[in-house]
Amino acid sequence: MKPVHQERQEKKDLFSAKKPPHTGKIIGLLGVVVAIAVAGFLLIGQGTSDGPATVKAENGYVRMPLKNIDDGQAHFFTFETDKGQIDFFVVKSVDGQIRAAFDACDVCYKERKGYRQSGEFMVCNNCGQQFRTDLINEVKGGCNPAPLARKTENNEVLISQADLLKGGGYFGI
Repeated sequence: MKPVHQERQEKKDLFSAKKPPHTGKIIGLLGVVVAIAVAGFLLIGQGTSDGPATVKAENGYVRMPLKNIDDGQAHFFTFETDKGQIDFFVVKSVDGQIRAAFDACDVCYKERKGYRQSGEFMVCNNCGQQFRTDLINEVKGGCNPAPLARKTENNEVLISQADLLKGGGYFGI
């Protein structure tokens, strides 16, 4: 049997060595919050860590070097107007065509969540519908990405300012 003073000292040592009671819970909760934030960025993010690139029209056209967007990945852009911004994406589809669409659709545009890419599909961030990249600009309406006219000329993709402005309604403009 231990002397009473030794038992007391062992108990004091045990309690003084313990961490504050909520430290583990706080660290665990912080980990969960960070994990949710990262997952949200990956699911709703715009394809790059920097977000969409802001573009401007020159002589009535937004011009993008073809070499910067012909990798099969969706590239997201923001066109600034004096009334607000218009978001769109450009992607080289699985059939090798350069395609463009507003980052909105006829159904879910009011939620302003846009799309993300998953392999050869664009996925609506609001309803989860998937759309093959080779059908962008071919199929319209519903939750399909709203088509955006584009042309390729001199190793550039050109989108007219007038066509961009036609999609302003999707973005409250």
